[in-house]
Amino acid sequence: MLWSLVKIVVFVVLVAALAYGGTVLMETQGGAQIAFGNYEITLTPFKAVLALVALIVAIYVALKLLGLLVALVKFLLGDETAISRYFDRNREKKGIEAVTDGMMALATGDGRLALSKAAKAEKYLQKPELTNLLKAQAAVMNGDKRTAERAFKQLVADERTRFVGVQGIMKQKLEEGDTATALKLAEKAFALKPKHVETQDILLRLQAEKGDWSAARSTLSAKLKHGAIPRDVHKRRDAVLALSQAKGVFEEGAPIEAREAAIEANKKSPDLIPAAVMACDEYVAEGKKRQATRVIKKAWEAQPHPDLAAAFARIEPDETPAQRIKRFMALTKVHPENPESKMLQAELYIAAEDFPAARRALGDLAEINPTARSLTILAAIERGEGAEDVVVRGWLTRALTAPRGPQWVCDNCQTIHSEWAPVCDQCGGFDTLSWRKPTHSEVAMPSGTEMLPMIVGAMPEPVESDEAEEVEDVENAPTLVDVTPVDEEENAKGAN
Repeated sequence: MLWSLVKIVVFVVLVAALAYGGTVLMETQGGAQIAFGNYEITLTPFKAVLALVALIVAIYVALKLLGLLVALVKFLLGDETAISRYFDRNREKKGIEAVTDGMMALATGDGRLALSKAAKAEKYLQKPELTNLLKAQAAVMNGDKRTAERAFKQLVADERTRFVGVQGIMKQKLEEGDTATALKLAEKAFALKPKHVETQDILLRLQAEKGDWSAARSTLSAKLKHGAIPRDVHKRRDAVLALSQAKGVFEEGAPIEAREAAIEANKKSPDLIPAAVMACDEYVAEGKKRQATRVIKKAWEAQPHPDLAAAFARIEPDETPAQRIKRFMALTKVHPENPESKMLQAELYIAAEDFPAARRALGDLAEINPTARSLTILAAIERGEGAEDVVVRGWLTRALTAPRGPQWVCDNCQTIHSEWAPVCDQCGGFDTLSWRKPTHSEVAMPSGTEMLPMIVGAMPEPVESDEAEEVEDVENAPTLVDVTPVDEEENAKGAN
């Protein structure tokens, strides 16, 4: 509507300018004199302008007639296509100009003009592979999905442009949310051009979203084969896919291939925390505790994580707290200044009821790096040392508004996930989750497994008389899970 109004205004301005120019020329005195031989012609300014325009038109017509005359002579001399080429050349010239203008309109973002130029090019040129492509891109830019789909289907019908047509329809289906159709089209586009990086990425993402891990691994191998990704990146992502294949490895009736995939994922990428946890549990199930210990140690060296500590605890579930402290030194001495190591060591001492040692292990972490977990650990220490209820509740109140610390965060969209996943639920990014502090603070409390990653050791043997009362008091003392703040009322109950 606005464009039509602009064209009307421009037309009116041009007509007015021509009318004004003609009036000025007619009122202007003088003129032009043309003398040749015994003849002399005097022209007014207005007639001189008209004569000049007529001369230009005459020269143009003469040149065209000359070209037609040359074509006619060639035809008479035996060139049967001379006349048809003459007319086709003019049409082709107009068509090429329309295509050029259409490409320029696409570059400047003018979808409406590009679409009109595409229609003009289609009229003059007999090259559907060129005009359909221009029409499809112009329709996409202009938001005309129906015209774009028709153009893409016409491109699919031509073997030379089939890939472009399939890819265009695939992107339309992705925008519409029809991932099932988009996946089939991506597979077809990949079969047409397996080296196309964008198609590889889209196919891999759709296969991962669908959970077709075996097919995704094949696509990933094709990316490596065609040089689309470095070998180390392929190794890491293949480990992610192998880990995803191994999901449900401990469910009843899980195939042996799934159980082996868990160990394979860890071997491909030892620093992949979920793979290390799953491989450790598989080794423990097979009675291979030494291999399980080695797996966790190697992953802990790469990055300490509470899930690794929990898996390390499951290797020896029946050990006493003292035995656990000694065995866990293999982890805590690797990164002693890491907050995870400090909190883990403090939790171990809390389980052993050595609260002064737990305070020394925690150090000033709750002050310099206050998180919900570190503050809750400090509250447990205060409770174990017999501090007043108001002190314990004070630390728990601070824990309610403290950040959670490191979490699984998507590197693309910064979405926080409660647990690791191969594909981000928000943006669909593959292998984009990393264990780090989120860019924005979040104060929601962690779950129990995050608060106490190790399992408390074997319960003490039953005792009699006065010692029984002491044991009962210890058993009733809140562990970290018990003192996880939910609301103030429950905190008061836990403190009492």
